[in-house]
Amino acid sequence: MSRSWSILCTMILLLCGCLGPDHRSENHRDRWAIAIHGGAGALSRDAPEEAQRAYRESLQSALTIGAGILQGGGTGLDAVEQVIRFLEDDPLFNSGLGAVFNSEGKHELDASIMDGSDLSCGAVAGVRTVRHPITLARKVMTETRHVLFAGEGAETFASECGVELVKNSFFSTDRRREQWIQKTQQKKGTVGVAVLDQHGHLAAGTSTGGMTDKRWGRVGDSPIVGAGTYADDRACAVSCTGTGEEYIRHAVAHSVAARMMLAGQDLQTACDAMIHQVLQPDDGGLIAVDAAGNIAFSYSTGGMYRAAADSSGRFEIGIHDEMITVPGS
Repeated sequence: MSRSWSILCTMILLLCGCLGPDHRSENHRDRWAIAIHGGAGALSRDAPEEAQRAYRESLQSALTIGAGILQGGGTGLDAVEQVIRFLEDDPLFNSGLGAVFNSEGKHELDASIMDGSDLSCGAVAGVRTVRHPITLARKVMTETRHVLFAGEGAETFASECGVELVKNSFFSTDRRREQWIQKTQQKKGTVGVAVLDQHGHLAAGTSTGGMTDKRWGRVGDSPIVGAGTYADDRACAVSCTGTGEEYIRHAVAHSVAARMMLAGQDLQTACDAMIHQVLQPDDGGLIAVDAAGNIAFSYSTGGMYRAAADSSGRFEIGIHDEMITVPGS
């Protein structure tokens, strides 16, 4: 082989990103980033300080968990799962403990998770006894050849794979019961995480109790890959929160990635286009992280519980428009 031909082959390999296991630039190597949401449609600005502080403290704790995993070289999937497990156990959010009541006075939970390195994903819908739906979703991804298990099938799989099971009443709280009695709609309390890990991989996950008084096995966008959750190392990781039917109709999470890959839009532009141009006002919001570690938030509601951290030292949380820096891990 001639020297010129060898040089040409090397250039082609470099351009295709096929030379070596890590083809990121030195500037991006070891970079990590995480974005978290606890639902769009936050409590009002004049809500009691005690209530606002409770949300801030929970977001800060969740961010500490995720940042600690990523800073220590852990995988994005681990960060997504562990942060969401924490939020599923916090009754402030509509996910796991503290999930809303359906029309039967019961709880049905949905979740999904996705690995941007190979587009593998897993999801569950309508589970009633699984304490941590995000963990079961990950097991669907890693231990089966399927993507989505629902209802009885998901419950059977949960029993077989040994995840923690609880009585349906475990998820009940007085606050959610009162909302159900008063028919106060809670459809934007979903929790989600989007991350870039130090290995250069993106991941995302979402978990929810759905909307108050939902009927007949209703499933929203959270367990629908491409609607409420999406991750692709070529573009971004996305988790959505809002009126699930609209996010399904417009394949919102995937559309953010498509706008980046096909239209050349940057992360924030792609997110804003979906929230403010495609969806209607007050439909909800989303979080996203791209392959370079940029973080984006976009929402059309009065606020969105959210948090962000990255390897540059960013560590901040927000409820309404402003983000505030808080002590990191």
